[in-house]
Amino acid sequence: MTKDSTTGQGNLPENKDALFLDQKLRPERWEDYIGQTHIKQNLEILLRAARERSHPPEHLLFYGPPGLGKTTLAHLVAKEIKAQIKNTSGPAIEKVGDLASILTNLSSGDILFIDEIHRLNKLVEEILYPALESGVLDIIIGKGPSARTIQLELPPFTLIGATTRIALLSAPLRSRFSGGVFRLEFYTENEIVEIIKRSAAILGVPLEGKAGLEIASRSRFTPRTANYFLKRARDLAQVEKRVLDEHAVKETLRLLEIDEIGLSQPDRHLLTILIEKFGGGPAGLSTIAAATSEEQATIEEVYEPYLLKLGLLERTPRGRTATKKAYEHLGFDYPEESQEKLL
Repeated sequence: MTKDSTTGQGNLPENKDALFLDQKLRPERWEDYIGQTHIKQNLEILLRAARERSHPPEHLLFYGPPGLGKTTLAHLVAKEIKAQIKNTSGPAIEKVGDLASILTNLSSGDILFIDEIHRLNKLVEEILYPALESGVLDIIIGKGPSARTIQLELPPFTLIGATTRIALLSAPLRSRFSGGVFRLEFYTENEIVEIIKRSAAILGVPLEGKAGLEIASRSRFTPRTANYFLKRARDLAQVEKRVLDEHAVKETLRLLEIDEIGLSQPDRHLLTILIEKFGGGPAGLSTIAAATSEEQATIEEVYEPYLLKLGLLERTPRGRTATKKAYEHLGFDYPEESQEKLL
């Protein structure tokens, strides 16, 4: 990248959308948001009722695996009620002062979106309770006997939280989401195909043949993954001057080491380790993490949801176990005694 002699900045494309494709592909209207029908129906009623009362919607919590559209939903809620949305994340709010600064800068009717809300500092979380319930911020000034508490009135606002690990969210905080706690489900293959068609139209890339279906079948039922595969297939088609058909998609996914059912190399490595080193299991999460050189949280949040959905992995009281389907997919002989271990 070259630098401009006057600004010192690299030469950037005039169209900023080219740099922020994920933002460009994010739906901006409810009509464009495909899937999660039950959540959309509930939100439609909640938001309509709030508008008729001229009152901000109650606080909302979205949870589920990464890439299913939690952030998109938050932004659509803001657009629906014509409110400003302020974005932050749990790890970014390190001190009580950080939260106080955010809350006191909100305007009436604003939406505060906190991603990965389960990672909020406990002291920060306790300060958040009265802000959610009573619209006040309690701040302690000074220390020791001279310390005193002051209350700051906050404008009416809506908190929308998002998390991939709802079990780590404390019960008191979870109970404050009076508007609803919604779980985002994996998408169907047909829904993913529709999402890919929409994304391809936005990118100006015509899909030929069964390209969309080929991407959808390996997308882990996740829109973010599907869009990632689409962008990489578009790159290959552009570089090799070919149409974006199922053959281009297959070649792209071969280069990315994604197999025919959507398993990545780390997915297959995890299952292979479980089968070869631990006889298919059961094996504890910490043991698997050590053997694969992966963090436990990565295994639980990134790999396991899809492996469990496909029936390649099982969680038992004694640990994780590879199923017969996993053996067959990876080309291992399934020992009969593996079935006895599960009993």
